[in-house]
Amino acid sequence: MGMAATCSIPIPQNIFRDRFNSAKRHYSLTQQRFYSPSRVFCSVTRNGPEEVKENSSHVNQLKNVACGILAVWAVSTASPVVAANQRLPPLSTEANRCERAFVGNTIGQANGVYDKPLDLRFCDFTNDKSNLKGKTLSAALMSDAKFDGADMTEVVMSKAYAVGASFKGVDFTNAVLDRVNFGKADLQGASFKNSVLSGSTFDDAKLEGVIFEDTIIGYIDLQKLCRNDSISEEGRAELGCR
Repeated sequence: MGMAATCSIPIPQNIFRDRFNSAKRHYSLTQQRFYSPSRVFCSVTRNGPEEVKENSSHVNQLKNVACGILAVWAVSTASPVVAANQRLPPLSTEANRCERAFVGNTIGQANGVYDKPLDLRFCDFTNDKSNLKGKTLSAALMSDAKFDGADMTEVVMSKAYAVGASFKGVDFTNAVLDRVNFGKADLQGASFKNSVLSGSTFDDAKLEGVIFEDTIIGYIDLQKLCRNDSISEEGRAELGCR
């Protein structure tokens, strides 16, 4: 008896390619984004004698499972990443929106899925030494926020939008900074010791005095990062820039 399941789920199409460097566990994640919507199709049909009635419930169960799995996959991959040419949502009017950083994103975690945006724009976390450590700030809107001198060790900032934010002297040791947009951010004196910088961008960012000791970064990402002229000679040596 042949079977297939049919459901239709609109999602934005993303194509990812991972490259791994076994010598240092480097990896890079490059992404191509297409703005035309795509759909996931699954279908269930039965081919066989009509008299086989006892198997109909199993067919329906398999159909539901197949469509359910595809639906979960579609939602998890349709991440709310803010593209460079997209408009940001209006600034949240929530009274305690800055304090939400101390709890973090507890819904989608590293996938960046959330029940409502984690809007930290224009918030001031200067010299915060305890509240941000180890928090999951995935898909957080951080543009124009201040984190100077904060302890952000072991944070997860996957798909965060930190354009124009200030991270002077921030400790990012053991952090996961996957696909973060640090464009025009001030990162002077920050430490990325043993952190992951896969797919993150630093266009026009200030990187004077940044520590890149044992930073895990893919080859393509490294090439882009090394184009930043503000990186010190010591930092370039740590990264292996040529």
